Amino acid sequence: MQKKLVFKNQAEPEQVTQLSRSLHLHPIIAALLVQRGLGALDEAQRFLKPSVDRLENPLSMLGMARAVERIEQAVSGNENILLYGDYDVDGTSAVALMRSYLTRTCPRIEHYIPDRYLEGYGVSDAGIDFAIDNNFSLVITLDCGIKAVKKIRRAKEAGVDFIICDHHTPDEILPDAIILNPKQKECPYPYKELSGCGIGFKLVQALNKTRGGSPAEILDLLDLVAISIAADIVPIRGENRLLATAGLERMNNFPLRPGIKRTLDLAGKRLPVTVEDIVFGIAPRINAAGRIESGNRAVDLLTEEDENIVRDIADQIELYNTTRKQLDGQMTAEALHLVENDAWFSGSRSTVVFKPDWHKGVVGIVASRLMETHYKPTIVLTESNGMAVGSARSVRGFNVYNAIEQCADLLEQFGGHFYAAGLTMPLENLSAFRKKFDEVVSQSISDEQEIPTLEIDAELNFDDLFGHNENGLPEFYRNLKKLAPFGPENMNPVFISRNVRDTGYATVLKEQHLKMSLMQEGERQIVLPAIAFGMAEKFDPIRGRRFDVVYTLSENVWNGRSTLQLMVKEIVVNH
Repeated sequence: MQKKLVFKNQAEPEQVTQLSRSLHLHPIIAALLVQRGLGALDEAQRFLKPSVDRLENPLSMLGMARAVERIEQAVSGNENILLYGDYDVDGTSAVALMRSYLTRTCPRIEHYIPDRYLEGYGVSDAGIDFAIDNNFSLVITLDCGIKAVKKIRRAKEAGVDFIICDHHTPDEILPDAIILNPKQKECPYPYKELSGCGIGFKLVQALNKTRGGSPAEILDLLDLVAISIAADIVPIRGENRLLATAGLERMNNFPLRPGIKRTLDLAGKRLPVTVEDIVFGIAPRINAAGRIESGNRAVDLLTEEDENIVRDIADQIELYNTTRKQLDGQMTAEALHLVENDAWFSGSRSTVVFKPDWHKGVVGIVASRLMETHYKPTIVLTESNGMAVGSARSVRGFNVYNAIEQCADLLEQFGGHFYAAGLTMPLENLSAFRKKFDEVVSQSISDEQEIPTLEIDAELNFDDLFGHNENGLPEFYRNLKKLAPFGPENMNPVFISRNVRDTGYATVLKEQHLKMSLMQEGERQIVLPAIAFGMAEKFDPIRGRRFDVVYTLSENVWNGRSTLQLMVKEIVVNH
């Protein structure tokens, strides 16, 4: 689908000049900072030099002091503590983090990851039964629990206390538990967008601080926080930027956890680890454990220190990931067929598809694929335990969680975020839900939100990239990397270069991707390699023609040598 190109508002020239001179930055890099609301010198300096020394005080989070007190009571009283986490990356990394820390002082720790298919998302009745039957008097939930009002009430009546570490949007009625969630209305904690694992780390930070420990004692846990931040698509600004940067530095400058090292090897990734390596290499494999078999395998992978055991776990998870990819392809093809052969979708402003034998663990991925193809708020559902269950994904700027909330009378349960959510409903409500959801979307989505857009940060000439140096990585790119790690609210800058041409070496890879060598006329004839994933259809249109190319910049390392490469987002052929 051809994207609409939109230029971001350009920065004030005087502000850019002042920032460029003060920080010795290329003017385009300075302009990017101003565009991102970082035009003030002190703000820009803090952004460019993130430090864990500036982490927020964990004890300012509502409920934190009570949580620390309850854990210390459990440790001193030799109580059994159960860590209960979601089965996806954020939850399993949070359980691994909490387990790694608490086992240093409390041997009576176990963890529980619910079965995605038998129990579903969140705190389950089976999980409550497990806690009661095995004499756990304290349960710490991670990345779940904020909606488990009835289940936690039952646990409380049986003498089981709960500490909830959750970053999902709370309802008006909250569970009877100690709750750590910055999104609570009364919570004064200044940063609201932590991942579930991030909230787990704040609890560890508070425990460590109360015990008089050095901040350095818990820095080894930040690799797990960085993985959760990248995988859960939370904003990489504010405190998340500090945590993600420190976590990546930890991964790149200290020995890797055996499980992460083996996973990187299987993914064909090498140091230095980036957010993209986590998103496309590490996270899908960790997720595959919970999608295909059990999230417990992911926790084992992240906490096991014996390299032989880790190899067996990682290799098994790699097989799960292969299965996941096969299911993804098959289900996506079936879902696209349903949409294309149902006349209802031609007039709808949303997509809701259901097939009872689809694999529950892959519906979220398929929802993303459909959304990318048809660019509508999308829900993909399957049958599980006699109910319709599924995942939602949304287009840019549209809050799919709010839209689902307006259909709550037809649902058994739901939860999620602005762009992604999960839901469960009786099978007999499917037709009514599809109709009502589309009505809600039709009433609230704007015409602009239905057009896929590609925001461009700045126009670049190839000469701008290299200045006076054409060897290795240009200074411009080295400066650009200071803006990393990239992610939501701090995306990798997108550039456009006009009137470029391929030098005659364009090739189609795997019948899908386009590899090019691009040249732009200028003072010097600079040639840059470029890769355009999924754009094989552009091979014929660009031959012998000039075109505009929209891209991000990346570093390609080969035989120890780093060179610049364009990661193409769009090609606009000049007619």
